[in-house]
Amino acid sequence: MIEYLQNTPVASLIFIFTIVTSIYAFNDTSLFGKFMLHPYSVYRKHNVYTLVTSGLIHANWMHLAFNLFTFYAFAFRLEQQVGSLTFAAIYFVGLILSDIPTVIKQKNNYHYHSLGASGAVSAVLFSYILFFPLSTLMIFPLPIPLWAALFGVLYLVYSYYMSTNSRDNINHDAHLFGAITGIIVTILLVPGIIPHFFAELTARFGG
Repeated sequence: MIEYLQNTPVASLIFIFTIVTSIYAFNDTSLFGKFMLHPYSVYRKHNVYTLVTSGLIHANWMHLAFNLFTFYAFAFRLEQQVGSLTFAAIYFVGLILSDIPTVIKQKNNYHYHSLGASGAVSAVLFSYILFFPLSTLMIFPLPIPLWAALFGVLYLVYSYYMSTNSRDNINHDAHLFGAITGIIVTILLVPGIIPHFFAELTARFGG
């Protein structure tokens, strides 16, 4: 753990803090009310801080595990690649901007709330894909490794399905907007990343 804190301090602290606050919220439901995103209020410039705090809590253990698995798989290597400040920008800009469309969409729905770090995690994933599109990871129970780029596509397909069929408080829409934010922020902060991305692909498939 000390090595992680030294080499990837931002990802390590986000990982630890998200676990702690999420578990605490599971045992203290009053924290949900304070931390959850409430677009009706945010649109009217109240509780704007929930654009950040909503990413520190999760609906249940499965929601937490899904986001933490994705974060763990990609965030630490990404921070080593881009540096801590750039990684922090990708994560927190992704967290905030991915919620803005939801705030606009639900601005008049007083009863709508959402939570989770989905937008920020998606931003990290798609930033990572620009650097390492063909790196692989194993996902149980699939018998073969998946490329990061393919995992990203499946991640968005799953998010779209859940956004149209789910009735929970998880902001599935944030996955798509987080992905877009992660790509844009990375392009802005890392010169040459687009040529690098295509070079990675052509090196494998260009013959």
